Amino acid sequence: MARAGRRPGQTETREKILDAARHRFAELGYDGATVRGIAADAGVNAALLHHFFGTKQELFAAAMNLPVNPASLVPSILAGPRASLGERLVRAFLAVWAEPAGRTPFVAMLRAAATNEQVALMMRQFIERTVLAEVARSLEVPKIRVTGIAAQMIGIALLRYVIKLPPLVHASDDEIVEMLAPVAQYYLAPPA
Repeated sequence: MARAGRRPGQTETREKILDAARHRFAELGYDGATVRGIAADAGVNAALLHHFFGTKQELFAAAMNLPVNPASLVPSILAGPRASLGERLVRAFLAVWAEPAGRTPFVAMLRAAATNEQVALMMRQFIERTVLAEVARSLEVPKIRVTGIAAQMIGIALLRYVIKLPPLVHASDDEIVEMLAPVAQYYLAPPA
């Protein structure tokens, strides 16, 4: 039976959408979860979902409680001289992981992806579709090269923030940039 009286407020509606999104993304992965399906589960019109969150990417970032949508960083990383692309990429990556409150959702997702295939599928599809494919297309480099530097950077994050390997934990961001930027540059802007 439908509830009589006032419609749920914005906060309640937003939370219903986020709950539905978390469930759909977990069950079906990033690709399988549709905006219409999420909206239907939340009992709202898809237009309302777009009103609150914009795109499916932004909804995913909000549902996973990410401090930043990784796809939103791509334009600023790609802007500027190609010769400093590796450094911009590494600095942007480190900035996302810099604050404990900001890195917590990423650490949780890394840990969960290591033991839960549904979480791994969801992350894989999201990262591949919204970040890796866009960077590869924009730079006109094969996806394997973009995936290669992503693996390097996730490895640094895993060892620095999850395993907490002392040399990486104690290294400054500048030391990490000095070490990793040339590798990123090689992958993303290989010499002709």
